[in-house]
Amino acid sequence: MKKLLLILPLLLLTNVVISQTRTVSGTVKNYNKQPLFGVTVSLKNTTKGTLTNEDGNFILSNLENDNYTLLISYLGFKTREINVSISNNQDIKLETITLYEGNEILSEIVIEGERLNKFSRKKTAYVAKLPLKDIENTQVYSTVTNEILKSQIVTNFDDALKNATGVEQLWTSTGRGGDGAGYYSLRGFSVQPQLVNGLPGLTNGTINPANIERIEVLKGPSATLFGNAVSSYGGLINVVTKKPYVGTGGELSFTSGSYGLNQIVGDYNTALSKEDNLYFRLNTAYTTEQSFQDAGFRKSFFVAPSLSYKVSNRLSFSFYGEITQAEQTNPTFLFLNRSSPTVASNLDELGYNNRLSFTSNDLSLHNPTQNYRIEMDYKLSNTWQSQTLLSKSSTSTKGYYSYLFDYGILGGNTYSRFINKQNANTQTTDIQQNFIGDFKIASLRNRIVVGIDYFNETQTNNSTGYAFYGNITPNGDSNGDNPFTPEVENDTYPLSTSGVDAVLASQGVSNIKSRYHIYSIYASDVLNLTDNFSAMIGLRLDHFDNEGDLASIDDDFTQTTLSPKFGLLYQPIKEKLSVFGNYQNGFTNVAPQLVGNPNEGPQTLKTFDPEQANQFEFGIKTNLFNNRLNATINYYDIKVKDRVITDPSSPFNKIQGGEVVSKGLEIEINANPIKGLNIRAGFSNNYSETTKTDNTEILNKRPLEAGPETLYNFWANYEFQENTLEGFGIGFGFNGASERFAINYESTGEFMLPSYTIANTTIFYQGEKYRIGLKLNNAFNKEYYKGWSTINPQQPRTLLANISYQF
Repeated sequence: MKKLLLILPLLLLTNVVISQTRTVSGTVKNYNKQPLFGVTVSLKNTTKGTLTNEDGNFILSNLENDNYTLLISYLGFKTREINVSISNNQDIKLETITLYEGNEILSEIVIEGERLNKFSRKKTAYVAKLPLKDIENTQVYSTVTNEILKSQIVTNFDDALKNATGVEQLWTSTGRGGDGAGYYSLRGFSVQPQLVNGLPGLTNGTINPANIERIEVLKGPSATLFGNAVSSYGGLINVVTKKPYVGTGGELSFTSGSYGLNQIVGDYNTALSKEDNLYFRLNTAYTTEQSFQDAGFRKSFFVAPSLSYKVSNRLSFSFYGEITQAEQTNPTFLFLNRSSPTVASNLDELGYNNRLSFTSNDLSLHNPTQNYRIEMDYKLSNTWQSQTLLSKSSTSTKGYYSYLFDYGILGGNTYSRFINKQNANTQTTDIQQNFIGDFKIASLRNRIVVGIDYFNETQTNNSTGYAFYGNITPNGDSNGDNPFTPEVENDTYPLSTSGVDAVLASQGVSNIKSRYHIYSIYASDVLNLTDNFSAMIGLRLDHFDNEGDLASIDDDFTQTTLSPKFGLLYQPIKEKLSVFGNYQNGFTNVAPQLVGNPNEGPQTLKTFDPEQANQFEFGIKTNLFNNRLNATINYYDIKVKDRVITDPSSPFNKIQGGEVVSKGLEIEINANPIKGLNIRAGFSNNYSETTKTDNTEILNKRPLEAGPETLYNFWANYEFQENTLEGFGIGFGFNGASERFAINYESTGEFMLPSYTIANTTIFYQGEKYRIGLKLNNAFNKEYYKGWSTINPQQPRTLLANISYQF
């Protein structure tokens, strides 16, 4: 009886305690109001948690009076945090909780209201092949958003990239076979835009900005996740396209401007079946433009259909296509002498009349391009998903291509024109299988991607040989004296198809088809050692199988390379400030190159050993004042060995060997200090040098592909928010570069292109469904040039007018 009397109060006390614990319950659904099964619902900073049932319902029991933060997370969806407070021993019944997809790999549809800092969008699934915020990513990258492009009335890809920190155009698109896309300098190395939505997407011409959601410029060697086929040691350029969204709507836009520019752009999105979650989007554009020079034009028709189909909460499909039909005259750069001293060392001595094109509109190139991408995503579990990807690209060149080269034989700044008829095609196929996980091992969070990748590229070249087609001088004089014959000729060379065809009739036609394959396996893991401290570890194994010229087995070879990646990141202030460092490796299984002067006989294929690059980098990233100030400050050091370069003594030959170093500082700022005002600014300084080589022509000199040492860009856009000026806005910005070497070899001396600063401004009115804008590019009509052993004049002052209607 005594024991019973002692136990009874304890039982009563226990019953009172239990009766004072309460519950939190609710239902989780997606944006289509369908219940989500298996969603993780947990209490932040505790071990308490549960999963939703088949009806999307959950309940958390045995909770005491206190304040809690619920974490609702589901793979492929944005994690939500909800604050709840239990008091007076009352149960909490939450209203329906809606989750929105947040992983772009799953073709997400994100509906945003007023968004702060419109020039910054730094959460992406492509950079790390994981849905990773910029502030927790050890990789440095610049993002050029669609909002920037709209505010600047951007009509071409070159102008869009002026907003990326540390990127400078080396030369514009030539349209020629194989490598006719534009070249850009990034961290001291040349790169072409060859990535679309994280997969290979080639072009021989210019990229149409009508379908661009944003441009991501990844900095540094990125072979670990992307391989060598689409990246350089300075980084890579990834174009993210517009995708279907839930709803019906679109936009129609027209832009007209100086030098015959007319561009009409259409964007339409609709549901093919709301019940089946089947949505379709179509972007299209037609552009015509003439040159500021005496001849030259570009016209293109572009269409991009895309489709998304969500079969269930676990399975989804998507399709993206880009089809371009383009025609243009190729820009006839002045190629400087690479083997003997130049007569002129600067533009003043050259006497260049940059309004002369040295071509005619009768001589053009056609550049049809197609890119396709199919994706299947399947949610294997609450922590793992499968992603299957297929991409195919085809790009062709047909027409007349010419170049002007100073051989130094005739003297007096005389440039000889050589021309051929191009007929080339490049086709690629890429197949990827990724497994993406987000799970914990011994309380340590792992975000991991494991993938296999197969890439194939086939090139066909049935172009004619190059024929001499007269000489010019930069001031506009011409003559017909062939520098490679002993006689002095006075032949005339009309810039017409009939005249060119007559000369090319004696030239042979190439019959070269080459192919190579890359088989890869890779893995990358972001490991949270603590809530504020994480490590990124990655590794890629590539097997390169080159078939070379299919008509010959002599140039066949295989190579295997290993590319590691490692990074550490610490957030002294969670989600606001991070300090990071990384080691990145890049490699290039150098594809065989056609070498040999085409004027002396058929060109041949030459093979090379793999190149290797290693980068060390450190810096800080910020996300302050509720996302109103994003900044990245970083320093990098890259060293490349076994570099393949163009032979200084011949533009038709490639040589290998030596070591190149590239190091520098980069600063990028995106700010939204007050409502309506968005600011973007960038600065970069790069030091590059060839430190080791047997070729004394380039030893201890800055590589020409490194471009200017210093680059800077700025753009500010303000829209009035109230009173009579509401909807009106202004924009102003500038971009510039220090002087650069157009040529810099021991035997040639230097030819320096001057520094420049270009100012641009815009005014606009944003109505409820329409926008009207005026843009002035190169406002002060600055004469400036770019080049890479070439001299390429840039466009003078231009005025653009734009009107768009949203529906």
